[in-house]
Formats: sequence, structure tokens, C-alpha cells
Amino acid sequence: MRVVVVGLGVQGHKRRKFAGNDFVAAVDPVNEEADYRELVDVPLNAYDAALVCVPDEPKLALLTYLIAHGKHVLVEKPLWAETEAQTIQLQEQARDKGVVCYTAYNHRFEPHFVRMRDIIRSGELGDIYHCRMFYGNGTARLVRDSQWRDKGAGVLPDIGSHLLDTLNFWFGTNSDSFKVLFADCYENRSPDHVVIGSRESRPRIELEMTLLMWRNHFTCDVLAEKGSAHIQSLCKWGTATFTHRKRVLPSGQPPEENESLTQDDPTWALEYEHFVKLCTEEQVTDLSNDIWLNRTLRRLGEDALKGGRG
Repeated sequence: MRVVVVGLGVQGHKRRKFAGNDFVAAVDPVNEEADYRELVDVPLNAYDAALVCVPDEPKLALLTYLIAHGKHVLVEKPLWAETEAQTIQLQEQARDKGVVCYTAYNHRFEPHFVRMRDIIRSGELGDIYHCRMFYGNGTARLVRDSQWRDKGAGVLPDIGSHLLDTLNFWFGTNSDSFKVLFADCYENRSPDHVVIGSRESRPRIELEMTLLMWRNHFTCDVLAEKGSAHIQSLCKWGTATFTHRKRVLPSGQPPEENESLTQDDPTWALEYEHFVKLCTEEQVTDLSNDIWLNRTLRRLGEDALKGGRG
């Protein structure tokens, strides 16, 4: 499959690397490494698919152009549109053209995220009571100095989209009951630390995201009837550990299984392989997750800009 990379920034360079020999050209209006300045300048017979790594605003127009010309698309998260109807229309166009429109959430391919999904689905934990996730990095200054990132709801659509998508991956969650518990602008114009949660869902959910964690870190705790499961860190940040504890009744220290991985981040290569497989198998485009995420993030974003506690 021949692919072009649209947007040759940080993400675009990663996508180009893992596309390998499939890569044929890059498009970027300012990066001198790019082969073309505009997507319309790329001959349509030169590629089969595009990896779209651009800010939110131009995404819809680029995807509409690509799909109209029968090109498969991988687009970096979130797939943002002004209205739900626009996303539905994009889905219908992709289905009519028989092409794949896939939104990239590479954390779904993190080994311990896959293991968490599998242990939840197995029923081994029993009734799931509570899930808490924390995702933090130290990019507040980089975001503040960016021409396009320090605006809107800030960290919420950036990291929050990953966390909400992870809930869908693990639990099939598409609840509309999430609320902003805290939203703060400590260093940036847009919120750089946000906590959201859902008291009405089962399991109960608490998600914390920040740009003020000077050492990048991820943690997750899933508390359940028959034990608990935990994740410490991601492969891209060093050693990542999965812990499964089996409850002892009526009480006592639980036996514990630990698996630690120290390896390069495998998610980019695995996600690209997944995208190629979807295209090869002519998978029907389904943007229902994107519709839910857009609706949820738009509502939460409005609350976050008011200072939270919606």
C-alpha cells in the first residue's frame, strides 16, 4: 500500500518511519523536508492512503477530499468536527466509497492495555467497582509556546481523548454522565490540569490529566470484586509494569502477579499494521466512537473553560 504523510511534524515523522517502504511522499506547508506543500498537488495515482497528522481545524476538509477520491485515511486523534452531523456524513461517504477512515489511538496497542482489556473481558476480576487513571507529562511550556496548541480546552481533548477512548477499549463505555471535577490553568491560557469523573457509570470512573507532571507518568487502578489490576507507566517512558492481585477472603495479603516490560514503544508499528489490515480486508468504517468522544469532549470542554465542577 502506498501512503502519503500529511503534516510532517512530530507525529508525522513517526508515521513516516513506521510506514517504511509504503511511504511515497510527505505534504507540509512549511517543513522543507516535505515533497509537496498542498495535498491537492500530489498526483492521485501516486498513493492509496494518507496518514493525516495535522491540527484539528483542517482535518475535516482534508479527510473529505481524500475520501471523495477513494483514498484510505488514518487520522491522528481526535477526529474533530464542528457538528455531529459532519462526522456522520464523513462515515457515510467512506462507506459509499468503500474506504477506511480510521482514527489513531495508539495506546490501544500498548501491551499492558491489551492485557487489561483481556483480564476485564475474561471475568476473572468479577464485578468491576472502580477505575482510576492518571496521565501526566511535562509539556506545559511547550504547549504555551506553541502557535496552535494552547487554546480551547487544552489538556482535556489532548490527553482526555486517549483516556476516554481507553475506557471504551476496556469496558465498551460510551456514557454521557462524565463531569468536570476540577479544571485549572496553572501556567497556560488553556486548562493544563483537569480531572473528570462519572459517578453514574459502573464501574465508577476517575480520570486525571495534566501537563505539569515533570516526569512523564501513567497509572491505572481497577478495583473489583475478586481482586484488582494495575498499570504503572508506558513502554515509551521506560519500564512498564502490570500487576494482578487476587483477593483473599475474608481478608489478607493477596497473591500478586507482576509483569514488567522494558522495550521500545511498540504501538506505532502495531497500529500501522492494524490500519493496513483494515484497508486490505475492506473493513467498513465505523465512527461511532468518534461521535461519542466529540460529543463528550465538547460538553466537558465547555465546563472546563468555566473552571470545572459542572
